[in-house]
Amino acid sequence: MIRSRLKFTVQHLREKLWIKPLRNAVLAVAAVFVAHLADGLPLQDIVPDISTETVEKLLTVISASMLGVATFAVASMVSAYASAGGSATPRAFALIISDSLSQEALSSFIGAFIFSIVGIIAIKVGYFGVAGRFALFLFTIAIFAWVVLTFVRWVDNIARLGRLGNTIEKVDAATREAFGHFHRTAPLGGRPVGTVPEGGIDLYSEDLGFIQHIDTGRLDRWAKKNDAVVYVRSLPGAFVHPQRALATIKPLAGETVLEMSDLLDAFVMAERRTYASDPRFGLIVMSEIGSRALSPGINDPGTAIDIVIRMARIIRDWSIEQDAEDSAQPQLERVFVPPLAPHDLLEDAYAAVSKDGVGSVEVGIWIQRSLALLAQLSATDISRAARDQAALAFARAEQELSFPHDLERIRRAHSSVARRDAKPMGVTAT
Repeated sequence: MIRSRLKFTVQHLREKLWIKPLRNAVLAVAAVFVAHLADGLPLQDIVPDISTETVEKLLTVISASMLGVATFAVASMVSAYASAGGSATPRAFALIISDSLSQEALSSFIGAFIFSIVGIIAIKVGYFGVAGRFALFLFTIAIFAWVVLTFVRWVDNIARLGRLGNTIEKVDAATREAFGHFHRTAPLGGRPVGTVPEGGIDLYSEDLGFIQHIDTGRLDRWAKKNDAVVYVRSLPGAFVHPQRALATIKPLAGETVLEMSDLLDAFVMAERRTYASDPRFGLIVMSEIGSRALSPGINDPGTAIDIVIRMARIIRDWSIEQDAEDSAQPQLERVFVPPLAPHDLLEDAYAAVSKDGVGSVEVGIWIQRSLALLAQLSATDISRAARDQAALAFARAEQELSFPHDLERIRRAHSSVARRDAKPMGVTAT
C-alpha cells in the first residue's frame, strides 16, 4: 500500500505555484549541459555545422518573447484567482491555483526563458563545438515547438479558469475524490467502528488546528509494533484542541506502558482545512457557493439550484458505489475509524443554502427534490438524514412564505420525500 503521508505531501505540493517552474528551470539548465555532452561524441564530421550566430539569434528571440509571455501568464492567472474568490468563495482558491495546465504553461514559459539565457551565455563564451551547437539547436527547436503548443492549450484553458462554472466543477471533483477515502466497510483503509470501547488511553495534542490528513498506515504499523489497537476519534476536518482526543489506544497485553508521542506525527494539522481527505469540507465549500449566489447583490438562484443538485448527486453516487463495492476489505488490521455521519454530511451541504434560500420558491422546490433523491436510497441512515433535512427546510418555508400558492408548491415537492417510490427529479420546476 502506498504510504498515505507521501501521497498527501505530493498532493499538497501540487498546490504550490513555484514547484513546476522550479522543476523546469532546473531542466532548462540541465539541457544546456546535456547539449555540451555531444561534443564528446564522434559526431563532428557527421552533423551539420550550425553557426554560432544562428543559434544565438534563435535563443535571443525566445528570451525576448518568453519574459513577456510569462509576465502575461502571471497577470492572467492572478486575475482568474481573484475572479474565483469573488464569484465563488475564497475556500476554492487552493483548487484554482493547483490547476495543472496553468502551472504547466507558466513553468514552460519560465523554463524556456532560462534555457535561452543560459544558452546565450554558453554560446558567447565558446562552450560548444560543432556537435554541441547542433544539439543546442535541436533543443531550441524542440523547446520552441513545445512552448507554442503549450500556449495554444493554455489560452483555451485560461478563458475558463476562475469562472464560476469551472470553479464549481473543480470543487465537485475534489469532493468526490475525498469521498472515495471513506468506504463504508473500510474508512481511510481501516476497520469501521461505531462506539469506542472503554478502558483505552486517549491521545491528545497541545496544538490548535484542523486535521488535514491522518496517516492510518503509520498508526497500524505502530499498533503492530506495540501490540495495541488504535481507535481514531477525530477525522480529517476536525478542529483539534488540547481537550479533544485524536485517538484512543487500547493495549492488547493488559497493563502496558506505551510511548505514544510518535502517534502524533500521523496526524497532519494546519490552520486551514483541505479537500484531500475531508469530504465535509468540499460540501461546505459548495454550500458557500450556493449561499453567495443567493445574496441580494448577486441574486442567482440558478447557481444555487445547480449546487443542491450536485451535492445530492455526489452523496447519492458515493452511497451507490459503496453498495456496488461491498466486498471492499480494510487494508489495516489494527486501526478502527468511525464512518462519516450522514446527518453531519447533509447539515454541511444543505443548512446554509436552505436558510439563505428560504425566500426563493424555486430553490426551496429543488432542495426538496434533491433531498427526495437521497431519501429513496437503500442506505437507511442517509435516507433518514435526508428526510430530517427536508423537514427542516419545509419548516423554514412555512415560517417565511406567506403566499399560499408558493407554499403549496413547496409542500407538493416535500411530499415526494416521504414516498419511497417517488421520482423527485422527473418533474420540471416551474
